[in-house]
Amino acid sequence: MKEDELQALKTAFTFMPQAIEVNKYEYGDDYKRILEQVEFVRGILLELDVDPDEVAGEINPRTTPNSCY
Repeated sequence: MKEDELQALKTAFTFMPQAIEVNKYEYGDDYKRILEQVEFVRGILLELDVDPDEVAGEINPRTTPNSCY
């Protein structure tokens, strides 16, 4: 994967809901499909040695809270 393609994937991931936010109340009957899509993208990032939990801080460092650990 080219660097600009990886950057695009990371940026798109920051706009996806967090898995914990996806539920039937908020997303209706599509919630399972949306969860699968979020997990799919997380898996690809992991395969590329990118920590999905750190992507938001990398893409938007000014608007991301500091880590607790």
